[in-house]
Amino acid sequence: MRLLVTRPEADAGKLMAALAGNGHEAVLAPLMEIDFHDDAELPVRDWQAILVTSANGARALAARSEAAAMKAVPVLAVGHASAEAARAAGFSHVRSADGDVEALADLVSAELSPDAGPLLHVAGSVTAGDLQVMLGVKGFEVVRAVLYEARPVRFLPDVAHAALEARDVDGVLLYSPRTARLFMTLVHEAGLDGALAGVEAFCLSGAVAADAAGRDGEGALFRRVHVAARPEQPALIELVNKTALAARDDLT
Repeated sequence: MRLLVTRPEADAGKLMAALAGNGHEAVLAPLMEIDFHDDAELPVRDWQAILVTSANGARALAARSEAAAMKAVPVLAVGHASAEAARAAGFSHVRSADGDVEALADLVSAELSPDAGPLLHVAGSVTAGDLQVMLGVKGFEVVRAVLYEARPVRFLPDVAHAALEARDVDGVLLYSPRTARLFMTLVHEAGLDGALAGVEAFCLSGAVAADAAGRDGEGALFRRVHVAARPEQPALIELVNKTALAARDDLT
């Protein structure tokens, strides 16, 4: 399959390699640009744990000089990618919730105590879910440090525009509701709604799929909208492989 990868460039490398290794052609068309906030305040406290809800959050924290003294603080990450980024940044005690923000909140509740100290949530300027609220009602003190911003691109990337216009794309991978909404908006503004009729949407979660459905609310712009069995990248790749195999079987 020829697939549009909408992830930011820093997040896309292993995904592109994995797709290529499974026989797919991956076309990088990032819809977000990541800017680290180097001058953002990073409070110095006796943190019980660090909460990471994206790989970019882990990278933004690692880029700060203050992070050197925090490497022994336990990290609880929302999923595999964010946990892997934290480990790559040198954090020694990392656990993954293997899910979404609600799964991370459940992991915090199961593993930590409100009385054991505050929690640092490293985040972007826009987040899915509100850990402060979810954990605050359970007695946890959560301090949110905004260390980066994911800025949406203004126009559909040229490579995506050309592929859709030529009807030369089989699918698009969508990782967040925000990205799904942006993709649908940019495609519409480019006058390419009709080009989605032959495109499969591969969505990381049901929430992503809901926004991929677009203005008609039924997902009819896409050929089909698929949801990964688990909100993690390996499950999304499994879904792509399964869909590709079924398409080949239909042709034989």
